[in-house]
Amino acid sequence: MSHGPRIVRLDQLVIRPGSGWARLPLIAGAIGVVFTAVSFVLAMGSEESAKQFFHSWLVAVIFFLGIGLGCLFFVLIHHAAKAGWGVVVRRLAENLACAVPLLAVLFVPIAAFGMYDLFHWTHADAVAHDRLLQGKEPWLNEAGFWLRTVVYFGVWTAMALFFRNTSRRQDASGDEALSRRMARFSPPAIALFALTLTFAGFDWLMSLEPHWYSTMFGVYFFAGCIVSAFAALTVLTLALDFSGYLRGVVTGEHLHDLGKLLFAFTVFWAYIAFSQFFLIWYANIPEETGWFLSRLHGTPADPANWRAGTMLLAIGHFAVPFFFLMPRTIKRNRRLLLLGALWMLAIHLWDIYWLVMPNLHNEITFSLLDVTSLLGVGGLFVALVGWLLGRGALLPTRDPRLVESLAFENI
Repeated sequence: MSHGPRIVRLDQLVIRPGSGWARLPLIAGAIGVVFTAVSFVLAMGSEESAKQFFHSWLVAVIFFLGIGLGCLFFVLIHHAAKAGWGVVVRRLAENLACAVPLLAVLFVPIAAFGMYDLFHWTHADAVAHDRLLQGKEPWLNEAGFWLRTVVYFGVWTAMALFFRNTSRRQDASGDEALSRRMARFSPPAIALFALTLTFAGFDWLMSLEPHWYSTMFGVYFFAGCIVSAFAALTVLTLALDFSGYLRGVVTGEHLHDLGKLLFAFTVFWAYIAFSQFFLIWYANIPEETGWFLSRLHGTPADPANWRAGTMLLAIGHFAVPFFFLMPRTIKRNRRLLLLGALWMLAIHLWDIYWLVMPNLHNEITFSLLDVTSLLGVGGLFVALVGWLLGRGALLPTRDPRLVESLAFENI
């Protein structure tokens, strides 16, 4: 079935001055600045408040960073595969990926002031009396942590800016050689992305409990980033569509594919999460099982645990979206797809919370700093993305595969 000829107005491809989208950077930026300031003020209340702040801030930064990194991977794999269908949403992913430099700045309070409150391996007295931490000291040390963090953000920032800037240069010149250049650079970029993302997951999340280790954790972290990225990309695409942008450009066919990818990586996340749990449970090695025991059973001395939160994650991150997103009709219904994408963002936020907070609390505990940190980081993230959206066309207007993308139909 053909869509027939479509008329696309120029004002559907750029943010209109005076519109809500044009005011978004100012509004979101104000929210971000206010709640960031509130978070810093609350953190100064006591030593316990400072510890809570750094854990809450880490959750917020990792959550939004995962969205940016997942979108960066989408851009890389899109060019490597020379895919055509996603050209109309690729610029949105490029803009989301270019929020990574901002998150590098927001990571500074953690690296500069929060390491002692977050990471047990920074305590010299603990290392002196722990043979395992002594064995890991060549990797788990503050200088190495800072150096690797700079490398991670430097690599991701260079990738995000290179692909977005090259794509925008093509908007002006129409040079097809730029597409070939991006396709040529994407395979080695994917390999570098995989390495940096894996080790970042080890450094920032797994080392919160340094006695535990899992060789699958890097893939688990990657799966969560991709799920949140496709959810955020779907939400952004539909929000623009509901506002009258990209009408006749992004169709139900493209949304159907975004829904399929969101569904697929939800299943992939569940597969990796279950595999990690099952292999550790089956092997029953003390060095590995302790991490899950604290989340399921607590300890004999303190039976408080995160069992309810763990069950929520299993049901909410897999069972519910698996059956909700499976039908074709859901993925082709804009409002239901938006509901599914928003749910996946919320439950993935819980996944990050579940990874970080048992390091601080033995049972499910919420804090005002959780909210203020999320609004602070989220407001600044949305402000930057909104500003980037207004800096040019909402899609690559002279990409050689744009015609293919516009004519795309699911079989």
